Amino acid sequence: MVHIGTVVMGASDVARAAAFWKAALTYTEREPGTDDWVVLVPVEGPGVGVSLGRSTSPVQEVPRVHLDLYSDTQEAEVGRLVALGAERVAWDLYPPDADFVVLANTEGNRFCVIDTTHDG
Repeated sequence: MVHIGTVVMGASDVARAAAFWKAALTYTEREPGTDDWVVLVPVEGPGVGVSLGRSTSPVQEVPRVHLDLYSDTQEAEVGRLVALGAERVAWDLYPPDADFVVLANTEGNRFCVIDTTHDG
């Protein structure tokens, strides 16, 4: 049996990306990171890690893999993440009555905030 240990994302500025995700997810560095690599894990309890590695490849406008963050207070979480440096993405692919909001982190990597109270 296997399980997901970490999700790996590229970053042009690993320290900046790490600061965003640590604040966004209440994560910490598993061990001291470098300019090229860091693994973030939950401050408390088990959970999937987020690894950030230096990358020079361009950000994908429609990424094949992205993070979905679940929240029962979606509007508040979107506001908090934007205050941390995320940006709203003008997404023309929203379905009617969407339960998600598309954001981009400080590196331009897109992710979604899912409203877990949505019953559409």
